[in-house]
Amino acid sequence: MTNDRLIQVRDALRQGLGRRDFLRATAAASAVGITAATATTAQAAAPASTPTAALPGEVLQPGRGPIQGKHYLPSATDQVRWGYVPSLSSKPVLQMGSGETVTVDTVSHEGILEDQGRDPVSWFARHGVRRTDVLTDAIEIARDYDRTARNFDVDGPHVVTGPIFVNGAKPGDVLKVEMLSMLPRVPYGVVSSRHGKGALPQLAGGTAPAGITLAEVMPPVATDGRATGDPTKYGNVSVFTPVRRGPRGSVNGVMPRGRKGEVTFPLNPFMGLMGVAFAETSDLTAPTLNSIPPTLGGGNIDINLLGVKSTFYLPVFADGALFHVGDPHLAMGGGEVALTAMEGSLRATFRLTVCKPGSGDAPSVAFHYPFAETPDSWVPIGLSDPDGSQGGQVSDLNIAMRRAVVNALDFLQDDLGMDRAVAYAYLSAAADFEVSQVVDRTVGAHGVIPKSHFAD
Repeated sequence: MTNDRLIQVRDALRQGLGRRDFLRATAAASAVGITAATATTAQAAAPASTPTAALPGEVLQPGRGPIQGKHYLPSATDQVRWGYVPSLSSKPVLQMGSGETVTVDTVSHEGILEDQGRDPVSWFARHGVRRTDVLTDAIEIARDYDRTARNFDVDGPHVVTGPIFVNGAKPGDVLKVEMLSMLPRVPYGVVSSRHGKGALPQLAGGTAPAGITLAEVMPPVATDGRATGDPTKYGNVSVFTPVRRGPRGSVNGVMPRGRKGEVTFPLNPFMGLMGVAFAETSDLTAPTLNSIPPTLGGGNIDINLLGVKSTFYLPVFADGALFHVGDPHLAMGGGEVALTAMEGSLRATFRLTVCKPGSGDAPSVAFHYPFAETPDSWVPIGLSDPDGSQGGQVSDLNIAMRRAVVNALDFLQDDLGMDRAVAYAYLSAAADFEVSQVVDRTVGAHGVIPKSHFAD
C-alpha cells in the first residue's frame, strides 16, 4: 500500500470518530484493577486465579493438553512461513468469525536454526533435554520445511503461523487482538546473541558503532566466524535457559552466574510477533515480507507488555485481515539488547474482533497505526521505519520515540478530549516512554499512559 493510500485511509477513518466515552469508562474500571473487556476475556479463558506465567504439567505437543479456543491452529509445516510473513494476497490456513477465539501452537525458532545445526533433537540433547520433551512440530519444521529455500544470512529467523482470515474484516478496519492465555509448551527457553546483531554489533565495514569500541562488541570480534560461510562456525552464542518453579507458585528462568550460583527471573510469556498482512508481492521471500522488521501491520513488534489480559489493535489492509503470529517469548527485558528474548514455544489463545470506523470499539490511532493497552495503561507505539524494508531501513530510536509521542498526543486529544498543549505537558509530567526493542532493524519505542489518571 502506498503512503498516499495510507493517508487517504487514515483521514477518512478519523472523520466522525471523535472522543470515545468507552475509553473513559475503561479508565474508571482500571482504577479497580481490570477493564470490563478484560474481565470478560479472563472469564472466557481461564479462572481469575490462574497465574500469568502458568506452567503446564506436561510438554504441550501438538493437540495435547488444554486447548481453550473455539478454533485450534497447529504449526504444521504447510501452515507456517519460516522467516517471512504473509502478503495481502496470501491464502489463509484458517477462517473464523469476528469475536471468536483461536488457540495457536506457536514454535520458537531457537534450537532449530542453521547456526544450531537445524536439528533440535541433537541441539537440545546437548543441554539435557530428552527427545520426548522436544516438540514434534519443531522437529518436523527443521527437517521438512521446503516452502522456500532457507538463507540464514538473509531470511528472518521466525516461524510464522497463519494467516487467519477473520470474517468481516476490510481495509480501513481495525483488528482487535485480545491475549487470553499464554502457556509455555516446554519448560525451557533459549537466549541468543549473534555476530553483527543486537545492541552491541560489529558493523558491516568491520568497525564498531558510535559509542562503543571494537573491544566492547558482543559477541567478541575475535570469535566472529561469518567469513567461513558455515553458520555452525559463526561463533554465535545461545544460552540454554531452563524453567523452574519457585516459591509461592512463581515460575522462573534460571541462568548460571559463575561461582556465585544462579540468577533467577520471573517468566512473562508474550508473543513477540503478531501482525496482519501489510505488503503486496508474489515473491515469498521479498524483503517487504521479511519477518524481522515490524511495520504498520504490526509483526515483530516485541513489546513485553503484550502478555495475558493485554490488547493489541492493528489497522487492517487486506480482506480478512490475515492475522499471523510467531516469535513466542517466555521473558524479555525492555530493549531486547542481546538480540533475542528468552525464546520458547507458547500455546497462545486469542480473541480476534473486527472494529469498524465510528463504532467506538478501538482507539482512533489504531485505524492507521498499531496501538496497545493493558488493564492498567494505554500504550501508544512508535516505529523508526513503519514501512519496513520498503523505503530503506531506518534504525533511529529518536524517530521511533517522536512517533510514539505524536501517537500519544493524538490519542489524548482525539479520544480523551485533552487540549494538545496540555496533553504534551501531561506526558512530560506523568507518562513513561520505554524502549520496545533496538534489534529488529526497525527499532521501537512505546508510551505507558496510566488509566487511573483518567478515572474521574
